[in-house]
Amino acid sequence: MEKLSEAKIELIRNLRSSGHTLSEIKNIVSAGKGTIFKYIKDVQVKEEFKEAFSLKRFNSKNLSKVGWENAETMAKELLLPFNKQNPFVVLAALYWGEGNKKELNLINSDPALVKVFVECLYFIGINKEDLKITLRIYEDNDVSRVKKFWSNLLNIPISQISNINILKGKKEGKLRFGMCRIRVKKGGKYFKLIISMINLLKSHHNAVVVQWIEQDTPNV
Repeated sequence: MEKLSEAKIELIRNLRSSGHTLSEIKNIVSAGKGTIFKYIKDVQVKEEFKEAFSLKRFNSKNLSKVGWENAETMAKELLLPFNKQNPFVVLAALYWGEGNKKELNLINSDPALVKVFVECLYFIGINKEDLKITLRIYEDNDVSRVKKFWSNLLNIPISQISNINILKGKKEGKLRFGMCRIRVKKGGKYFKLIISMINLLKSHHNAVVVQWIEQDTPNV
């Protein structure tokens, strides 16, 4: 956490009380957002500035769409075309968040996530024939339609879907295609590789994460 002089802290708090946003204060005062937030989080905006402050916050929400469009453009510039390292980072990140931590096993209802995961597996040497695919669906799901969907999405023969577990309940509206579980035949070495990549990501970013936590920096 940055150490600020009492004069700068007072300036930050006065700016907030007069209706300045966090970003505006950052542009005026040479300090990080986390540090500024620490000193403004309990400051009340004065009554005469509340209307203007609320309007600025409302306008910032309207700018969100533009922000997402800019972010999507930047993401394409950063990630496309893929270099040989990117798929491994994606794989490690996906498995870190969604994968089983005892064996190579990921289950999810998001078709895009499952497809990306499978495509990333190919980059570490797993063959399509090594995939063990099972489905978890509900009573009101059409078994034939669901099997065909996952077969087409993952470009695998329907015969490679080894099992379908039908659960009680009706989830057609929320889970049209159920959940797809991806496992790998003799996947021990690949599991170790993925966990090792996750651990590397953890160690590489650990200091930054700890700093964010200590600063209690807001997401928005």
